[in-house]
Amino acid sequence: MTVLDDWVTAACAELGIEPAEVPVTAVLGLARDVAHQVVRPGAPVTAYLLGLAVGRGADPLVAAARLAELAGSWPVELGADRSPD
Repeated sequence: MTVLDDWVTAACAELGIEPAEVPVTAVLGLARDVAHQVVRPGAPVTAYLLGLAVGRGADPLVAAARLAELAGSWPVELGADRSPD
């Protein structure tokens, strides 16, 4: 196991979630896309938004794909300022 696997397992235990329910690859890909194509601080905020959507019944892979597509289409001029507010 990697440190990330250990962390996900421990965090899931703390929150009463099955680790198999966590789409780690999709979440990491989404965070990467937002950090590189929109703005770095948007990555954890977007991960939180994904969690809210999933908590409200959204399919995690579908929601992550939709957000990744949005990040991919984000206008360069809007994402040019990479500094946090």
